[in-house]
Amino acid sequence: MDLVVPTIQMWLTFAIVLGAIVAYAYDKIPLEISSIATVALLLALFEIVPLYGDDGKQLITVRDLLQGFADPALITIMALLVVGQGLVQTGALNGPARTLVRLGKNSPRTVILACFVVVMVISAVLNNTPVVVIFIPILAALAERLGKKVALVMMPLSFVAILGGNMTKIGSSTNLLAIGAYEQVGGPSIGFFDFTVPGAVMAFVGFLYVVTIAPRLLVDRAGIAKRLAGGGGKQFLFQMELTPDNGLVGQTAVAGMFPGLKEVTVRMIERGREKLLPPYDDITLQVGDVVLVAATRSVMTDLLNASPDLVSSAEGEDVDDKAGERRVIAEAVIAPASRMDGRTLAQTGFRAETGVSVLGVQRRSRMIRAALSMLRLEAGDVLLVMGSRSAVLALRDNRDVLLMESSASDVPMQEYAWRALAIFAGVVTVAALEIMPIVVASLIGATLMMVTRCLNVRQAGRAIDRRVFTIVGAALALGAAMQATGGATWLAHAVIEGLRGAPVWVLLSGFFLLIAMLTNVLSNNATAVLFTPIAVSIASELGVEPMPFLLAVIFGANCSFATPMSYQTNLLVMAPGHYRFVDFMRVGTPLIFVIWMTFTLFIPWYYNLF
Repeated sequence: MDLVVPTIQMWLTFAIVLGAIVAYAYDKIPLEISSIATVALLLALFEIVPLYGDDGKQLITVRDLLQGFADPALITIMALLVVGQGLVQTGALNGPARTLVRLGKNSPRTVILACFVVVMVISAVLNNTPVVVIFIPILAALAERLGKKVALVMMPLSFVAILGGNMTKIGSSTNLLAIGAYEQVGGPSIGFFDFTVPGAVMAFVGFLYVVTIAPRLLVDRAGIAKRLAGGGGKQFLFQMELTPDNGLVGQTAVAGMFPGLKEVTVRMIERGREKLLPPYDDITLQVGDVVLVAATRSVMTDLLNASPDLVSSAEGEDVDDKAGERRVIAEAVIAPASRMDGRTLAQTGFRAETGVSVLGVQRRSRMIRAALSMLRLEAGDVLLVMGSRSAVLALRDNRDVLLMESSASDVPMQEYAWRALAIFAGVVTVAALEIMPIVVASLIGATLMMVTRCLNVRQAGRAIDRRVFTIVGAALALGAAMQATGGATWLAHAVIEGLRGAPVWVLLSGFFLLIAMLTNVLSNNATAVLFTPIAVSIASELGVEPMPFLLAVIFGANCSFATPMSYQTNLLVMAPGHYRFVDFMRVGTPLIFVIWMTFTLFIPWYYNLF
């Protein structure tokens, strides 16, 4: 192993790396600012104090530091986020999610655990990025329907996929790069299952941590955003007027609940002049019944997508559902001096004036037991409205209501669900079978999602997380600087020198821990390529079999748990889970030490190094 002479550029790069980690972990500084500042400091450093090789050529240039922003892995992540948003906007996975919910109603934890096991096993033989892409929307929908926090399943999903990649030669690109570098320096060919046993041990121990300890360390940061978007537990009153073709007609209450209205509370049934109040025993719904129900807006959105004619507007008319027109649901509060105060919705002419339908009303002061079409509104009532985006946003200028813009959300366009599913399946299949590179497949998929109107440009732009974009660019810039200055190699040499004379298993353990830490700053692929020759050199100096040291590189480089930019799947789950940098540090760092201890105890025993 060649001795690296420390330079001022190396020490300053170390300082920038340390400063970047501290800034990322400090919640009050936005990740975007920390990332851009890191890149700016690196650019300034190598512009003021250039680094030259023996041939006089500059070792790291502005292009080298900025090329991370055009990295294929980054483009892939951005495109896959757009593809996933297409599935969300069309509600394409509502059906599979409902099936899983039915299976997991009695044991939701079992269903989620089963999904994790499937992900880990599949990731052993397939690129884990498309596997995670498949399960992100499924697990998000499943968690929401089962009342679980989405944050509790997203990061574990990424981690189990990474752990599964430890089990075979093709489990991850890191494995292939390390093995390729090993064979280039004269190592024997590595078989498909040559390290499946130690890889499975690492994966199993890591899996136990992910499903038992990790959820206790995770924070649900989606709560506030979800409440602002109207996705919380507050309930609105809706009315349904049963027509002859309505699927609820003929349903009989069982234990006070109607089979088609399991997730709503039936407050009153108006049958002619008769008002039927709960409890409902042996009551059968009939044509012409007006059913007053209380439900959250997310539940009613699902019902509206499944049966557009199920919910009638509070004015007593059917809700328009024009195919191809993007609809938005939002909340609006009746203003104190509103002319709507004391009138019914029909008397206000709200729909005719604004082009927006009122689906439901929320009144906190008392229980309402009257048809919404007959309800006299009061200042402070919250209306749940639906209409085209332009019509809903035009309510900002309406003096009678105060639009809560943060509550606006698009209604999934269920009629485009099959298009979105077909595009998604095509992207995953093409990438998994390696018919074309995943970056090409994902870009084509993102384009098709917009061309086929599964989502519009605004929604696609909203799906691209600028935190992910900037943090990846900064991470790759740091990696380029560490490699060019020889910082990573110098650290490896320092560790080896510090442990010289120690037993082989101690040296192996220290080498693994160094790689596991650096892979969260450098890219995992760069770490694998950089440290494989070092591993072979150490094994040769010690006169031992190189395989344990190669596994230290493979398993260590796959310990991409402590930072979001260390692995693609971490970046993919960052936005859906509403995670911050510090969340990965808090949950992922202990997992690195768990894997390190497992490696230290098992690998030396397995290869007779004790």
